[in-house]
Amino acid sequence: MKQALVKDGGVIVKEVPAPQVSPKGLLVRVYHSCVSVGTETASIGNSGLPLYRRALKQREHARRVIELMRDQGVKRTLDRVLGKLSAGLAIGYSAAGEVLEVGSEVSDFAAGDLVACAGGGIANHAEFIDVPVNLAVRIPTGVTTESASTVTLGAISLQGIRRANPTLGETIAVVGLGILGQLTAQLLRANGCRVCGVDIDAERVRIALDQGMDFGIDASTENYVDRLRRLTDGFGADAVIVTAAGASNTIISEAMQACRKKGRVVLVGDVGLDLKRSDLYKKELDFFISCSYGPGRYDPVYEEEGHDYPLGYVRWTENRNMDAYLRLLASGRVSVSNLGIRKYPVDHAPQAYEALMNGSERSLIVILEYPEREVVPTRAVTLKASAKADKRMKVALVGAGNFACTTHLPNLAKLKDRFVVHCVMSRTGANARAIASRFGASYATTELEQILADPAVDLVIIATRHNLHGGMVLNALRAGKNVFVEKPLTLNPDDLEEIRHFYQINNNAPLLMTGYNRRFSPVMKRAQKILKQRITPMIVNYRMNAGPLPSDHWVHSFEGGGRNLGEACHVYDLFNFLTASKAIQIHAISISPAGKQNFRNDNFVATISYEDGSVCTLTYTGLGSKSHPKEAMDIFVDGKVLSMLDYKSLTVAGTKARAWKSMTQQKGHIEEMEALADCLRNGAEWPISLDEQIEAARMAFEIERQM
Repeated sequence: MKQALVKDGGVIVKEVPAPQVSPKGLLVRVYHSCVSVGTETASIGNSGLPLYRRALKQREHARRVIELMRDQGVKRTLDRVLGKLSAGLAIGYSAAGEVLEVGSEVSDFAAGDLVACAGGGIANHAEFIDVPVNLAVRIPTGVTTESASTVTLGAISLQGIRRANPTLGETIAVVGLGILGQLTAQLLRANGCRVCGVDIDAERVRIALDQGMDFGIDASTENYVDRLRRLTDGFGADAVIVTAAGASNTIISEAMQACRKKGRVVLVGDVGLDLKRSDLYKKELDFFISCSYGPGRYDPVYEEEGHDYPLGYVRWTENRNMDAYLRLLASGRVSVSNLGIRKYPVDHAPQAYEALMNGSERSLIVILEYPEREVVPTRAVTLKASAKADKRMKVALVGAGNFACTTHLPNLAKLKDRFVVHCVMSRTGANARAIASRFGASYATTELEQILADPAVDLVIIATRHNLHGGMVLNALRAGKNVFVEKPLTLNPDDLEEIRHFYQINNNAPLLMTGYNRRFSPVMKRAQKILKQRITPMIVNYRMNAGPLPSDHWVHSFEGGGRNLGEACHVYDLFNFLTASKAIQIHAISISPAGKQNFRNDNFVATISYEDGSVCTLTYTGLGSKSHPKEAMDIFVDGKVLSMLDYKSLTVAGTKARAWKSMTQQKGHIEEMEALADCLRNGAEWPISLDEQIEAARMAFEIERQM
């Protein structure tokens, strides 16, 4: 399918794999998508800036990059940032088209429905989109997909009005008469308000007046604050809705000056926010921010998982705002047909954006049209001829997220004499193609079945969200593929039994390796060597200062399974590796701190006793500070003390054995791939035995049960 992407200060159109429909989503064939002129051109402009200028504009991202450099080194961090930028970014958030497929958990839509869709990163400028149900609404009879493709802009305008809470007969000023301002003015008129529009473009003022706005002020020729006071008997507007964009702080200051005493100011646009106390204080004004489409925006439980808010408690969600806007279009009380719509075929998207950026295209509404072609979406795109047969392992990457792209793929590239990236699968086709191109893969896809049916694939690397691991592992093994799966092996205890059973009934079964990389790290190899001749049992204390995560972070959701199953399993495998013994007793206790942002399974202590008498304890917590080292371990044995800090150092007391030190973290990621290659190419033993992999997962499940 064709999709528009932002890259290096411009827009390109690429052929990318079409998405799969998600269980709680709709696969929509797009007929029209609407360009948000202000928001999208700003994104394009930012994409063309040098890195240092982006850092100055987005300082919170710059701080995160500096933290990564401190932990992972400058080169690896820059490779990560530049790789992400080179991929191109999906653009667009308002579209309309026809439902082709419905997800397995969707009941309110059917194939053939015409729908309008919203959402950044979802309702992209692309031929096919996968849309969660709460970000899609049916298009009423009489509304074209061309008009309905403005649904997101309509919902944004409606939410701004709801924040202003206008009443019949009030005078409301709208500052900025771009598309959001035009729609806001029409919606206020439909609400029975007296509307005054303000803009520095006289043509935009004229268009709004032609659509029924009561008063228009050209702010380039007169002081709109003074004019507005004269129009309101000297009092000022009951409310001002700011839909303008600009870095100046004057925009919001003038809006406050234009209000009556105890008036309201609502910010919808993107303006400077160095607020003056005197502007607010003297009139005791209320200042509101309008959050995009409405309640539910940025809430993954609502947007991604499809849980609605009860109408009796939240009357106007983003979905209900979208629906209300379309009904207003159907009734004729709001119209976009006279706002100067300009249409471009999707193939001409680069020219459309270039014209918007240089000012030659001044239309308020720019819409991309999509060609009529085969309804069946293509879920694979060939990039080059497959590599010639040689001794290297052909790798299929399933799940091209940050970790896979910044750790596994660069490591495979370093081991290019042993591995070659054959194909890349991702949930989004644009990402799959970008990563596949960057690492020289033969094709990109959004379909696991394609990979499992490809006889050229020797090794499947699974790096998806945690909840998908177990099922994908079993499907790949049954297809005869060697599998490397990032931790955890699975979130479902039943999967462990199925995996064990698979190997019991298949003598020549392919390899399975879970990404318990820490046992392969140089620091742990050194520790193992020192411990090899130990006489007494060990006391091992491991501390994981994991730091806080937002309560709505995906790791805490059904996709992540929590931090015990999703991360602490690393440490259980490490304990098994260091003791080389079998766990005989497990005891876990957690705390339940005040506040719902804290979870039992990210604040706990687990103690494990082994057959050889060793006792290993993990203290895992999200209550600490991220400025403190994340991981530390002390081993007490035979009169020695071995201390590891953040996989950067190992100090040793009580022996002449050498310590170990590194400037950056060395967690064993490339070493585990070397061990995997040695196994697959040379027939060496599995890097981690099946029993050890299952045992680490079993321990995590038992600790989870006790908590």
